[in-house]
Amino acid sequence: MEEMTISQVSRSLGISTRMLRYYEKAGLISSIRREGYSYRIYDEHAVSRMKQIMLLRKLRIPVRQIDVILNNNNAVNAIEIFRQNMDELDEEITALSTIKEILKHFVEELSRTTELPLKNLMSLDDTLLAAIDSLDLISINFKEERSAEKLKKADERLSKINDVRIIYLPPAVVAASHYIGDEPELKANFLIDNFVKESALGKIKPDLRRFGFNHPNPFDESGYHGYEAWVTIPDEMEVSAPLEKKQFRGGLYAAHMISFGNFNEWDAFLEWIMKNGDYEFAGDLQDQEHMCGLMEEYLNFYSHIEQPDQDLEHLQLDLLMPIKERKGESK
Repeated sequence: MEEMTISQVSRSLGISTRMLRYYEKAGLISSIRREGYSYRIYDEHAVSRMKQIMLLRKLRIPVRQIDVILNNNNAVNAIEIFRQNMDELDEEITALSTIKEILKHFVEELSRTTELPLKNLMSLDDTLLAAIDSLDLISINFKEERSAEKLKKADERLSKINDVRIIYLPPAVVAASHYIGDEPELKANFLIDNFVKESALGKIKPDLRRFGFNHPNPFDESGYHGYEAWVTIPDEMEVSAPLEKKQFRGGLYAAHMISFGNFNEWDAFLEWIMKNGDYEFAGDLQDQEHMCGLMEEYLNFYSHIEQPDQDLEHLQLDLLMPIKERKGESK
């Protein structure tokens, strides 16, 4: 099998690129890097391991237990984990069977009359009430429970988003590159990086700033999308195709710094603005193609250009969100 890029693995296995990065960060799979190639690639072993992970996830095995199974050659650990999950499934099956019988009883009773209050129905049979009381809610995958768990996790993430800065980005002229297809970030960034090097832009404009955003934004689990990269240039500077000269209007932004790869923090950052009492989102929610106005800025981009062999993991970015002050409620 040939080595595959993250987008190729994503499309081949039908899993999002975000989940691939998550599993890699969790230590379940690993990628490699070839000299002169900025983005990581996956070999046959990594793809095969990813298929194993997907199989275990379909069997509802938690990620923490998958880590134990795949990183331990002793079958005893896997057997214990499988037995533990079987016991939990037995409890859930028993609970679901009980619920089914109770609902069946309700249907039979309510079919006799359309005016019977539910509280009267439940008080008719003490045995029925005892059966309901015996149910363990933890073993049932109620939607409400899943929603509550998501809210809990969201609160945990929000507690970590405590370094948001409010900044003003001034209007600027930018050189822009745009690519739609496989590994669009790589292609679009390559054009900008070459432009910066060949034009000696760092010397001409030492205060240059480097931005990027999905264009268009991924619309399905394949992660197939486009990317647009910008670098600020002097107003009078001309650029040649395929680059395009554009005007950035600037504005007020909320900024949250991440290390390269931690793009999952976008979710917590967006939740931050939803709960903020002083500012609100000022992007265009209808403009999904341009990521609704959200951007990423490469903070130590100049160092990255000067040291091309530096790992991308050392690159820091600001997640940028257009905002505006909330108007006071009318009294």
